[in-house]
Amino acid sequence: MSDSRPVLVLTNPRDVTADLVLRLLADRRVPVVRLDPGTDLHTGSSLTATYRTSGQGGVLRTASRELDTGRVRSVWVRRPSPYEGPQGLRERDRRFAAEQARWGAGGILASLPGAHYVNHPWRNRAAEFKPAQLSTARRCGFLVPSTLITNDPYEARAFAARQPGGVVYKPVWNTPYRVDDQPHSVWVREVRGVEITDAVSVCPHLFQARVDKAFDARVTVVGGRLFGVRIDSPDLDWRHRQDLMACTPVDLPEPVARAVAVYFAELHLVYGAFDFAVSTTGDWYFLECNPNGQWAWQPAETTAAIARAIADQLEKGPDT
Repeated sequence: MSDSRPVLVLTNPRDVTADLVLRLLADRRVPVVRLDPGTDLHTGSSLTATYRTSGQGGVLRTASRELDTGRVRSVWVRRPSPYEGPQGLRERDRRFAAEQARWGAGGILASLPGAHYVNHPWRNRAAEFKPAQLSTARRCGFLVPSTLITNDPYEARAFAARQPGGVVYKPVWNTPYRVDDQPHSVWVREVRGVEITDAVSVCPHLFQARVDKAFDARVTVVGGRLFGVRIDSPDLDWRHRQDLMACTPVDLPEPVARAVAVYFAELHLVYGAFDFAVSTTGDWYFLECNPNGQWAWQPAETTAAIARAIADQLEKGPDT
């Protein structure tokens, strides 16, 4: 007998990456409900939860569906819009409504009984902090480039002076930034000690010893399945000009694969996108793990395999 429990996908309507997985689920006749809670819940959809000593229940109503939230098989936390509150309210009222939605609707959707999360939103948030990533990576057996996070300009300049191969700067979080009211990306870039000014004192900055790279590697992990690609790019940060990079499949060394498994177990992840710098001597240095990183930009065969692996996770539901 087929499993009629639905999969709940939390993402924005412009997320074409999610469509790759949703088509696979449709082919497998797995029912899916798609929701963007940050916008849909004040444009016609509603969410209700009840809690009693005898049990928990709830219902999600959209324009086309009514979902018993106690029957959700899996929840895919993809790329939902931020909770910003409905348009037309005064700013203070909109902020209040946005926070109530984040803690109310967000809390309900993160607490569905018996659902399998890919990933659970609270696990995502905990795993997004770069200091936590670096601390966990070191404990799990990865090689980690010497890294300093500080708002002390003296410490930053002293750190740069101690790195014979140079230092790179990267933001600790991908905060939206605008220049002349236009979106502006802050790329990883090399810095010299003399360029580090007292402006560092404004907020924490991340400085890292530059790895003498042969190539970069992206390793996408779904459950226990690893999908590695080698990235050859003329840029220090391959994201800068992706039209100039070349991607080819690559196998992970066994010690790196073991460290990935330990990292996933420690942070309770189902999905993650690891970035490595592979040195000219063949050492794999951990740079970061984005628990909700994009993956559909990779070679077609890799993208298709990742989509199938995510669909498998959502279809199987919670472990029994």
